[in-house]
Amino acid sequence: MKILMLTWEYPPRIVGGIARVVHDLSKRLIKDGHEVTVVTYKDGDVPYYENDKGVEVYRVENYMIQPNNFIDWILQLNFNLVAKASEIIQKKGKFDVIHAHDWLVANAAKSLKAAFDIPVVATIHATEAGRNSGIHDETQRYINDTEWLLTYEATEVIVNSNYMKGHVQGLFGLPFDKINVVPNGINTTNFNGIERDYLFRRQYAMDNEKIILYIGRLVYEKGVQHLISAMPKILANYHDAKLIIAGKGGMLDELRAQVDSMGLSNKVYFTGYLNAKQVQKMYKCADVSVFPSTYEPFGIVALESMLAGVPTVVSDIGGLNEIVEHGVDGMKSYAGNPNSIADSVLNLLYDGQLAANVSKRARLKVKEEFNWNKIAQDTHYIYERAICKTVAQRQAEQIAQERAKKTEKAKNTEREITNLLSFKKKHAYA
Repeated sequence: MKILMLTWEYPPRIVGGIARVVHDLSKRLIKDGHEVTVVTYKDGDVPYYENDKGVEVYRVENYMIQPNNFIDWILQLNFNLVAKASEIIQKKGKFDVIHAHDWLVANAAKSLKAAFDIPVVATIHATEAGRNSGIHDETQRYINDTEWLLTYEATEVIVNSNYMKGHVQGLFGLPFDKINVVPNGINTTNFNGIERDYLFRRQYAMDNEKIILYIGRLVYEKGVQHLISAMPKILANYHDAKLIIAGKGGMLDELRAQVDSMGLSNKVYFTGYLNAKQVQKMYKCADVSVFPSTYEPFGIVALESMLAGVPTVVSDIGGLNEIVEHGVDGMKSYAGNPNSIADSVLNLLYDGQLAANVSKRARLKVKEEFNWNKIAQDTHYIYERAICKTVAQRQAEQIAQERAKKTEKAKNTEREITNLLSFKKKHAYA
């Protein structure tokens, strides 16, 4: 099968979780014998074209003209995505399916579908309404409407959790059977051969300190502010603990101010952005990982933590709630509740046997349920469904056209007979 992936991020450009999902899914589809072409945004000094171990990656720059805002920037990017994809199709032939990832490529997917009659499968990784607990301004409304447009144009829609299936169905009014739940996966060999690096660890904490780790974007819906608010209770009960916050985002200054105002500057450390190798090392240095999101469609960072063997605490919302079973392969806390976060963290810090047990079960769960082999097969099946539906729709339209022609021909014949009879009747009197 020839598959076209449209995405605004692909490694080494990583903005959120989409890049890793597209990368790992594409690699697995290649191993299964399919042809995968990715068209994405060129950021920095990366090449315009790259063969990434079988995955053909084409990158486009945006126009030199400065856009008025982010929405205009995305529209300009979509024009260039369409131009590059059209050029590839003209050279190499039509794709069997277009896989569009989130609203950021919706207009490109719609245009290519119409121009080349290719079915679209859309993955909705998150929604604007979910990220912002509703729609509050015109920019958010535009993004929300574009998400709806993508789901409308798509023959099949993929979401990564049952929570997201209900959310998307209610938000956009989609037929329930059009929405497919396929969880995100993780490369199960990510932490093979990686052990705790004590020299690396000492850059962030003393040997006697237990590291409580958060990795992810620093934005409101990730709930880092609630984790910081949990630290006084954690430290009151377990003094030798330190919170490491790894990542970047719009809330960085606000979170630093919160730490300073609470007098926690010597117990909370902001690392900034970490590259992939540093992230692997950081997980291996952690004693507990916490992901306190207030909105989370899936939560791939939780899978990374579980695979690394770190006892993991998550909020009881969205996809995180479906990944972890409380007290069995991780711990849960009430979303937005610092007191609940502190309790779950302290349980793991004080009870070494509990921490060891949940870590062991979590690693096995990730390897069995969230490997890319199964996920790629499920995704391929959805591609086949989309293609079959499109073929069936074409056949139905063709039959309808033929019936319309026959009906029109019958009407014309009837009119001719009526006219002839009228003519004969008229001339008979004459």
